[in-house]
Order: sequence, then C-alpha cells, then structure tokens
Amino acid sequence: MEEVNAMPPATFVEQFGGVYEHSPWVAAQAARSRPFGDIAGMCQAFSVAMRGADEADLYALVRAHPELGHRLGVDPGLTAASAQEQGGAGLDRLTPEEYAHFRALNDAYTQKFGMPFVICVRKVGGHAKQVIAQAMERRLASTPQAELAEALHQIDAIAALRLHDKVVA
Repeated sequence: MEEVNAMPPATFVEQFGGVYEHSPWVAAQAARSRPFGDIAGMCQAFSVAMRGADEADLYALVRAHPELGHRLGVDPGLTAASAQEQGGAGLDRLTPEEYAHFRALNDAYTQKFGMPFVICVRKVGGHAKQVIAQAMERRLASTPQAELAEALHQIDAIAALRLHDKVVA
C-alpha cells in the first residue's frame, strides 16, 4: 500500500483509472482519500467515490459497460479486462442459439432499463453462461431503481477484483 499511497495523483489515475469501466473520474476521486491502510480500505474509497456521484453520472458509469455476450470481439471500446472476464465465463464462445438468447435478453433489458445488464461474471462460478442468462431473466422483473442499485453493487464487485489484481499481483 505504501507505493500506492505515494503515487502522484496523475500516476494513480493512470494506474487505476480503468478499474471502473471507462470512468477514470472514480479513481481521481478515490485518490483524495489516501492513504489507504489496506486493499479493503482502497476498495471502500473507490466505492464511496463512485456512490458520491449524481444519478446521471451513475447511469453513465453503468452504460460504459459492454453488453454481455454481444459485442465481444467487435466492440472497439471493449477493455482488455472486460474481454478477459467475459471470456472466462465462456461468453466469447456462444453457440448460435445461446447468442440469440443473450441478444434477446440484452435487448429486453436495455429497452426496459436504458442500460446494459451488469453482473460480476468472475463471481458467477460454474455453468456461467446459464447462470448469467437466468440472472438476466430474473432481473428483468425488477424495478429501474432496484436495477440501478444492483448494477452499482455488481460494478463494485468487478472493481474490487480488478483492484486486487493490480495491487496484490
């Protein structure tokens, strides 16, 4: 943590700005909370920084995430971390039937909520494609407010794993 705490703000943002997908403002805000005592404190500072944003910025953060199983390989904005995470869940190897099912779920979700479905695919576990599709189906019954809260919870989980990878590795 000593090295992280000693980084100049610009270096900190350069190193951790991508932890929250295409949203370096979260890292810039979290940097102001240093020094961090440990990785848990750092994750908490990032979460507090994100949650301190206004609703428009929170929706923009969620919308910065790629659709699952859709744009992989053709989306020039797809980050290396997202590609690796989706690949680890098998979302880069969908059969034509699975792709059609994910496409329909993504379309329905985006139409209802105005944002992509977000889930921390690294925490899903075995049979990831099926578990993710079931979660999408279940969450389609949710409310917009509940879905924004759930998306932010999932984004925090994704970011915590990414921070751990960068700091502990």
